Amino acid sequence: MDRFDIAVIGAGHAGCEAALACARMGLHTLLLTLNLDAVALMPCNPAIGGTGKGHLVREIDALGGEMGRAIDDTFIQSRMLNTGKGPAVHSLRAQADKRAYQRRMLRALFAEPNLEVRQGECGELLTENGAVTGLRTTTGAQITCSAAIVCSGVYMDSRIIIGECSWMGGPQGLLASAHLAGALRALGLSLRRFKTGTPPRVDAASIDFDEMEPQPGDEPVTPFSFLTDPDALVNRAQCYLTYTNEETHRIIRENIHRAPMYAGAIHGTGARYCPSIEDKIMRFADKERHQLFLEPEGLETNEWYVQGLSTSMPEDVQLAMLHTIPGLRRARVLRLAYAIEYECIDPLQLRADLSCRSVPGLYFAGQINGTSGYEEAAAQGILAGINAARHVQGKPPVILGRDQAYIGVLVDDLTTKGTNEPYRMMTSRCEYRLLLRQDNADLRLTEIGYEVGLASRERLERMRLKHATAQEAIAQLKRIWLPKTPERDAWLQAHGQAEAPSSVCAADLLRRPGIRYDDLLGLDPRIAPLSPDVREQVEITLRYEGYLEKERRQVEAFRRSEDMLLPQGFDYMTLDGLRIEARQKLTAHQPRSLGEASRISGVSPGDVTVLMVFLEKRRLEARRGDASSNN
Repeated sequence: MDRFDIAVIGAGHAGCEAALACARMGLHTLLLTLNLDAVALMPCNPAIGGTGKGHLVREIDALGGEMGRAIDDTFIQSRMLNTGKGPAVHSLRAQADKRAYQRRMLRALFAEPNLEVRQGECGELLTENGAVTGLRTTTGAQITCSAAIVCSGVYMDSRIIIGECSWMGGPQGLLASAHLAGALRALGLSLRRFKTGTPPRVDAASIDFDEMEPQPGDEPVTPFSFLTDPDALVNRAQCYLTYTNEETHRIIRENIHRAPMYAGAIHGTGARYCPSIEDKIMRFADKERHQLFLEPEGLETNEWYVQGLSTSMPEDVQLAMLHTIPGLRRARVLRLAYAIEYECIDPLQLRADLSCRSVPGLYFAGQINGTSGYEEAAAQGILAGINAARHVQGKPPVILGRDQAYIGVLVDDLTTKGTNEPYRMMTSRCEYRLLLRQDNADLRLTEIGYEVGLASRERLERMRLKHATAQEAIAQLKRIWLPKTPERDAWLQAHGQAEAPSSVCAADLLRRPGIRYDDLLGLDPRIAPLSPDVREQVEITLRYEGYLEKERRQVEAFRRSEDMLLPQGFDYMTLDGLRIEARQKLTAHQPRSLGEASRISGVSPGDVTVLMVFLEKRRLEARRGDASSNN
């Protein structure tokens, strides 16, 4: 019998981050995977980041995770998205060499002295007095542990669907997990069935790239990790843009009865924000065309990914519609597109630390919690890893609030609101997105990562230096007043600015549209050059100062409700004034705070008022009790 402190089941993006977090925090950790060749696999889009998702990767990195450094080492093209909008929604996205990324993550796993990686399948979770004590593999090996983290991704009882054909299996021809779902049901957990899908892969030699629009990467390249030297990064590949057309749409409409979703062959719920091409055609019938991006899966493969052409149509339909698209009329398909159905849990069964409410020591992370995407999975993985480790260490959990991180928004949404479809992180889900930007993730989270034992001293010192340098530069700009001189007026004119009759504050100049910090260099000897990351903080802080202050006041109000703690284990069925639905939801959920209670579906503002009166009554009773005991 093998003994570990923590066992992590599944080695996708959630499992890798969870296992590394536990091991780096000093826990003897097992990472159990169905297939060693599928560790950190990108079975769908070979990219990391994107709108909202890039924020998560930066936060994982700030906490001391691996994903940001791994993609910086293996990307082949990088772009910053949404640069035409404000900094709150700027999101980094990098095209990955998917095999190189896997090799890079495997190196990190095998280099960790407290971590053991094995191939095997979990067949049973062992408990004693209701708490996790270990697991048994399908080959009979028994492993004892004090905590387990389930990160099974989309492999649990998964089924591949292509047209009229379907079979039990995982992504890209891998095996499904056939026993884990039964093990979870045996523990009393509720499961549901979700669906996702992926586009076809085509042979690069059969693509007519001259019929498509080139999509180059950004120069200079912005890294994901706050430890990566940006000067060492270069783009090594180019992507391409093409479109569907009326002929493509005609083929889909004529064969829509053969689409598994429309024929009733698919029962799982799919992601609203990542529809199949047949869904797009039927739901948006007035659109004449849809964008498709051609993206390489790596530098040493002929496989190209047709982003935007996700489908589960039969093979002959896939080929017919593909051959109507400019640049793909001669395309040879290397891997057909497919849909995949799989089992996942209802995340309302979890606490905000991603532990299971009904089984102490059991944690869940990734797509098993009803999310979609590598980044959402990795974000849950590092948080579940931190908290499983702290559970074993006898320390309190780390709870990230909605006001602290996108990871906090993600987990709070899952554990208080739940999800009826694969959950995707978007900037619109975050109430305080001007404060929770991707550029300041290190300022927000590095100290937490350092305190739990993940972020290094070097990372902490870098963050502190960045913060101190930015604050000093801001203060300096506010102290500098530029008197009216011919040189200053010439500078204003050269930069398209209106003349000022008197002295102008350097900070006010930087707030003007079109003016960057480097434009101010030379106006005054006290304005010194700054590194790009510090310069970014200075510009954003000064330009959005009023909006940032307004959002901070909103956060203070939010925190007051989060600080109003509710009793744990309380029977809300006994609390008069609450509606029946609210009593049932609150008793089942046992929210930590008034703020958390207010976000539970089925709890109305009137119910929240009742809870506030209840808390005030308890506070007064406690005060009277303290006074009588002192007498």
